[in-house]
Amino acid sequence: MFTPYTARMDKTLDALKNQFGSVRAGRANAAVLDQIRVDYYGTPTPIQQIGSVSSPDPRTLVIQPWDASSLKAIEKAIQTSDIGINPQNDGKVLRLSFPQLTEERRRELSKQVKKYGEDGKVAIRNIRRDAVEDFKAQKKSSEITEDDYKDIEKELQKLTDDYIKKIDDMVAKKDKELNEI
Repeated sequence: MFTPYTARMDKTLDALKNQFGSVRAGRANAAVLDQIRVDYYGTPTPIQQIGSVSSPDPRTLVIQPWDASSLKAIEKAIQTSDIGINPQNDGKVLRLSFPQLTEERRRELSKQVKKYGEDGKVAIRNIRRDAVEDFKAQKKSSEITEDDYKDIEKELQKLTDDYIKKIDDMVAKKDKELNEI
């Protein structure tokens, strides 16, 4: 009965997880590159599709393009993105060195994570609202009874509360990760 709504709520959690992955926490994580698109022969292409990304140590990412001519385009895409890291180009590979986060930057990232969490909660509540409207329409057309509607409403609220708690847990975990030194 709630399957389409739980599927949408799961997609919201997945989207939030992807957003959290793009927030760098002072250590090298290839997920920070997920949102970056490189102009590769006129097509915006993810970095992972035009080169290999590796992490030789906890604070460094190395990007080795399969086509050496795309090195400059990758470098430009990283510089224009908002990850705040300047790549070093040695002619064959790009190195991204992740510095320790300053206290001020940690606070900024923490605010960003909380905003993503709030956006996720709003999305979950919108899904609940859509479900309530759907079930109201069913009640109005006498497909379900008033008692069934009340039970469904309670179940939907419980489902919504569970997903909001999951979002709160994700935000707390990411916040803790950002603030550990």
